[in-house]
Amino acid sequence: MLYNSAALPGPERVTALFRRLSKPIRIILRWQLGATFAMALVAGLAAGRHGAISAATGGAISIVAGLTAAFVASRSSAKSAGGVLAGALAAEAVKIVLAMLLLWIALASYSAAMVIVLVGSFAVTMLIFATAFFIREY
Repeated sequence: MLYNSAALPGPERVTALFRRLSKPIRIILRWQLGATFAMALVAGLAAGRHGAISAATGGAISIVAGLTAAFVASRSSAKSAGGVLAGALAAEAVKIVLAMLLLWIALASYSAAMVIVLVGSFAVTMLIFATAFFIREY
């Protein structure tokens, strides 16, 4: 067992992990990152540093939860319609639980958070994730 930096995934392994994600998820990830950046910029200009941090945190929570759900769904090797449905429901449950946990941690630990900005950016990026269904694979 290695206990140095050689045990960490290198760029080629991280790239392989993202390549396993479908084209719609990769497109949605780019949209979420762009929306999070835009909301953080607008909130930063309108409300200052805490507004920008709150918007970035809300977007990051949604992105992390969505990526985790995508990885859970991609690991499913279902061979029937029921298996596909079970895998999708498991991924959705992981996304919801992780998002709620991360929201709770963010709001409990960041006392200067602007709740409306944080929850707003979280909601917008979650809605963007929901549009992955409409993006074609080819």
